[in-house]
Order: sequence, then C-alpha cells, then structure tokens
Amino acid sequence: MEDARILVVDDNEDNRFTLVRRLKKLGYQKPEIAVNGRDALEKLAAQPFDLVLLDIMMPEMDGYEVLETVKKDMRLRHIPIIMISAADQLESVVKCIELGAEDFLPKPFNATLLRARVSASLEKKTLRDQETAYRAQIVAEKKRTDDLLHAIIPALAVQELKQTGVVRPRTFNAVGILFCDIVGFTAYCDRNLPETVVAHLQALIEAFEKIVDNHQMEKIKTIGDAFMATSGLLRPVDAPLLTAVRCGLEMSRAAREMEPNWEVRIGLHFGPVVAGIVGKQQFLFDVWGDTVNIAARLVEHSSPGAVAMTAAAWQEIQDECDARSLGIIDIKGKGKLDIVEAYALR
Repeated sequence: MEDARILVVDDNEDNRFTLVRRLKKLGYQKPEIAVNGRDALEKLAAQPFDLVLLDIMMPEMDGYEVLETVKKDMRLRHIPIIMISAADQLESVVKCIELGAEDFLPKPFNATLLRARVSASLEKKTLRDQETAYRAQIVAEKKRTDDLLHAIIPALAVQELKQTGVVRPRTFNAVGILFCDIVGFTAYCDRNLPETVVAHLQALIEAFEKIVDNHQMEKIKTIGDAFMATSGLLRPVDAPLLTAVRCGLEMSRAAREMEPNWEVRIGLHFGPVVAGIVGKQQFLFDVWGDTVNIAARLVEHSSPGAVAMTAAAWQEIQDECDARSLGIIDIKGKGKLDIVEAYALR
C-alpha cells in the first residue's frame, strides 16, 4: 500500500498541499498532483495510477467531466476515483456514484475518514487486480492446454474432444497412410553429438509437419526417426492417395536440401483404417488396420527419393505420376505383392 501511486487533482494549491501532506503522514510516499482536469487526464494517460482523489469544482473541466471521461476509457476505467468537494449535498454524491466513482470525501478533510476511504479503495483495487491476474492466468493455462492437445491430437479430434469429452473411435474407408524413414539414421547418430542429432532431426520434422499441413494431411506421430501421416482421415481432400504421393515426394526433396542432406524412404498405402485415442497417460491419437501395416512395411523396399506403393494403388493414379516396378515382393504378414515406386509427378 505504501508504494501505491495516488493522483491528487485540485485547482487549489492549499487543498493539494493539505492532501499530499496527509497522505504522506498515512504512509503513502508517492502522491502526485494535477492542477486541473486536463492535466489529470494527461497524467493518467502517461503513467499508471492506483487511486485518484478528484476535486469536483474546477474551471475549464470539472470533476464530473474528468470522472465520466475516465470511466469511458477502457484503459483507465479500472482506476478507483474518490470525489472531493465542499459541496457534500446528496445530489453531488449520487451523481458521482452514478458516474462510477468509488467513494466521496467532503471538505474539510477528516484524517480518519481519509485514511479509511483511501485504504478501502486501494484494497478493492488490489483485489480487482488479483482477480484480473487470475483470469489472465486461467486463459493462459487454457491456451497452454489447447496447445498441448493440438501437439498430440489432430485439430478436428481436439474439437470433438472439447465438444463431447471423447473422441469416438470409428472406421474410415478411404485413407492414405504415409510412412517416412531416414536412411542411415542409426549410423548418423553414432557419428554425431546428441545435440547435433536432435537439432537436425527437429528441423527436419518441423519441415515435414509444414509440408503435411500444406497438403491438408494430418501428422499422426513420430516413432524414433520414422514419421507417420494420413491423407483424407479427418480433413477431407479430393484425392487422398495422390495427395499422399505428392506430399511424400515433396518431403523427400525437402530432406535432401536440409543439413546433413538427408535421404528418406517413403511407403504408403490406401484403404480402410480404424482411428481413435488410446491410453490415459501420454495418450495418443492413432490409426490401426491392414492399410497401416502394409504402408509401414513398404518403407524398407522404397528407394531414397521415391514413394513405394502396391501396383494396385498406383493404377488409381497412374495418369498423374511416373513409377517403376520393384517386382513381386514377399511382404511380411501379407505374402507376395506387386510393388512399384513413384518417382515423379506428371
């Protein structure tokens, strides 16, 4: 309270001197003065104050006008104002309170009454400031929570979670699943400092996230150096499979341009998946199904810079991209599949 910034506004020098002296006796060491209403508004606009003691009867701009101006200003309206005047008639008190004054103090000044009303007004402002700070903290914490949710769950899943409290598991019938893996990442880790590895990997993943978002796809997760994304899951796209191919080729180009000139392998598949959230601690939005398994296993068969897929999938987009055959490959859990890899868009 002793550090409270109090502005005394009165056109009478004797009144200003008396108020400032009494305030200092009460322990308030930083009272400032304004010699008229316009001077008061200039000082209020220039620096923060905790309380204003405002005389009513002043030339040019009286206390009523100053009070009304302050309470209309969204930056200043929170400042408590105690009106001071020899005119202690009920009409003056009522008008001041209606305009938003915190309290009313008659002249001549009573030291006990001055102390009580100044102290009460400052205490109320402190409580209001604390309430404002708490509200701001709640808003900040809510934003932090939202940011954390968006970091681990796709945006539309976050929206559903907020609206219903759950993300309902469901089947999606036409989803592109993309897996990307860095070539030689383990050997790279062995040759470099951990700080270097993490910094380079972080830059690459951020670039992948941006590319995925630009293609209206959803990043699902990273597993070590592997990156997984979906096309046509929660965000509708016209051609999920072709979109995933375009995204994969762009990711491959971007990786080559980034230090240490990464090479990546990409595999994708297209078909039905089940999606939902699992876990209570460090929970994760994820997708499951045969489509996911095939996409994950195709990664190891792709060449750096190309996107591996089944020949059946490529036939759906053969007019849009160039591909080369990898032949019949025995895929774990699926048997022999005809595999191709797309290497360029037409």
